[in-house]
Amino acid sequence: MLEYAFINGDTKRITMNSITHIENALQELDDEVQKILLNWDIPLNEKDNLMLPILQQKKVLDQTLEDLTYLKENPPTPNQACGISKYRED
Repeated sequence: MLEYAFINGDTKRITMNSITHIENALQELDDEVQKILLNWDIPLNEKDNLMLPILQQKKVLDQTLEDLTYLKENPPTPNQACGISKYRED
């Protein structure tokens, strides 16, 4: 989806929509984690097991949000690679 946006010069609109969706998804994941943490009926080890996949999703979304924010602030010129990998701290 983003490649198509870059080709057609519509980077900002697609990036902003994507950022909004990712921020909403991150908020939903935070809410899920809070529900698990506040539920006193769930044992601690089960809470860990329930939260692990949520936190893994959150990590991926956080990185994606960081990448899209970078692209929004530093849009690539036509026919140029975005270069985002140079700025990641993997």
